[in-house]
Amino acid sequence: MSAWTTASWQSKPACQMAEWEDKALATKVLDKLGKLPPLVQASECEKLKQRLAEAGRGERFIIQGGDCAERFIDCEADRLETQLKLILQMGAIVEHVTGMPTVRICRIAGQYGKPRSKPTEVVDGKEVMSFKGDNINGFEIKDRKWDPERLLQGYFHSTATLNFLRSYVSSAEPADCTNIDINALRASKDYAEIASDVRAIRAKDSGKDVMDFFTAHEAMQLDLEEALTRKVGDKYYNLSAHLVWIGDRTRQVHGAHLEYFRGISNPIGVKVGPSMKNDELKELLQILNPTKEEGRIMIITRYGAGKVEAMLTEHIKAVKECGIPVTWQCDAVHGNGIVAESNKYKTRRVEDCVQEILECMAVHKKCGSILGGIHLEFTGQKTVTECLGGCEGMTEAMLTKNYETYCDPRFNYSQSIEAAFTVAGEMLHERAAKRARK
Repeated sequence: MSAWTTASWQSKPACQMAEWEDKALATKVLDKLGKLPPLVQASECEKLKQRLAEAGRGERFIIQGGDCAERFIDCEADRLETQLKLILQMGAIVEHVTGMPTVRICRIAGQYGKPRSKPTEVVDGKEVMSFKGDNINGFEIKDRKWDPERLLQGYFHSTATLNFLRSYVSSAEPADCTNIDINALRASKDYAEIASDVRAIRAKDSGKDVMDFFTAHEAMQLDLEEALTRKVGDKYYNLSAHLVWIGDRTRQVHGAHLEYFRGISNPIGVKVGPSMKNDELKELLQILNPTKEEGRIMIITRYGAGKVEAMLTEHIKAVKECGIPVTWQCDAVHGNGIVAESNKYKTRRVEDCVQEILECMAVHKKCGSILGGIHLEFTGQKTVTECLGGCEGMTEAMLTKNYETYCDPRFNYSQSIEAAFTVAGEMLHERAAKRARK
């Protein structure tokens, strides 16, 4: 294999990248990004790698989630605080119910880009550039030109976001983040037990470690990622986030994204869906983790409810055969997208997403492997109406009330809390059954 450099990906075919019309402007922007301070530290990336290794051994559980694609307009203190509190509360729920520590990874401070099926789309009879996220172009038709200066806007919005979140965590008390609102869950058959758990969580004297969080995004626009890569000692890290992942549409074994990812020392995620062949998965892991470093690779499976057993079983077998350690995570949302029949809104059913997690847990149990965590798209906003179902009984007619997302639909606050309790309850049952068999 040829020598790696931060720019060696440029010799490989690249998918899903925006092409800049003004090359000189793009060069100027990328040069500036290459000189700006990093957003995170290499030591923090290594800390996360250790936590992922623990999750891979069944000693910790990963809660990862956030917006499908962040929006610049949402870079506001109240929204950011709400988003962080939600993932911390979900972690607290799992820790309390199962007794297992968690690691919280936020899709935040950099998740401004999204893959699209085609570079253009037709809107109102006019062909325009597809919306690829706020760091590439705007959602409004007049703003659809791919603009490299938005990469700088993305950097500074990420910086403001991370600065606020870090300062909030440093000044807030753990009790500030455990005021879990379960009013919308009153219809649950388990409400009394949930309410008891919430009272116990609020009464705990927790340390500051329960407020630790890490950042992550899909590293899709490689010229941007290269500009934010820094040498630390004898290693290279993408210091725009603690963890970056390769999407299901950009994981080609001989492609540019794999070439870039193989050289950075961050923990990395790899989305694995129905199209992934067993031999391809083995080759991919050999390229990304030839030294078999524990905590280096997180496989993020995304199949869809009802499809897990056949696909995951074979992928687990392939990983075992290649002997490379991985941490398994279930992306329970991207395989469960539907279109509402009555109004054509993109949506998901909460029950389908939770079912995929439960199916993953069952398959890992059967195969003797470990599900290390879950990956969801959610918002801390209580009034958002984007996903169907849950205790609040979200219907298709209700979707129109407050459908905010520019891309994929997200669980709202109560749907997220409900999912956390359901998953934690199933984990508790699994652990109890395991102890009983000993």
